[in-house]
Amino acid sequence: MKHIINALVENKPGVLAHVAGMFAARGFNIDSLVVGRTEDPRFSRMTIVVIGDDRVLEQVRKQLAKIIPVVKVQDFSGQPVVTRDLMLITVAAPPEKRAELFAIIEVFRGHVVDIGPKSLTIEVSGPESKIEAFIDVCRPYGIKSLARTGTIAVPRQAGAEL
Repeated sequence: MKHIINALVENKPGVLAHVAGMFAARGFNIDSLVVGRTEDPRFSRMTIVVIGDDRVLEQVRKQLAKIIPVVKVQDFSGQPVVTRDLMLITVAAPPEKRAELFAIIEVFRGHVVDIGPKSLTIEVSGPESKIEAFIDVCRPYGIKSLARTGTIAVPRQAGAEL
């Protein structure tokens, strides 16, 4: 089972290496890890996706909480959360296929961020399943390169709907 853990950490050199080392030393696999500054530049937020049972999740949470630069650990299991992945994908796009590709991009609410003579670079964000579906649709055209952020997440606000 996938578990999303959010860790607020001090924004200092070596914190990411320390956290990644803890995972490696205990044999935990990281499915996705995203780190970025928060609204307060003294802190960064790590969104870590791990796959495992509840025992693995509990061990990860306990071990993270022991690391000194970790300020707060939050497990999003069983909570309503908003999750997003971001992807940049460059797809082969000869002129005769571009109209077709633009229609697909619109359906997925993607954005063309670069156009080359034989390719398009597209930005797509959303839940992981949407990203995976877009990749599958693009495969027949020829994927030239692909970069993904991994999952980011925040708790859903009570009563909020989009």
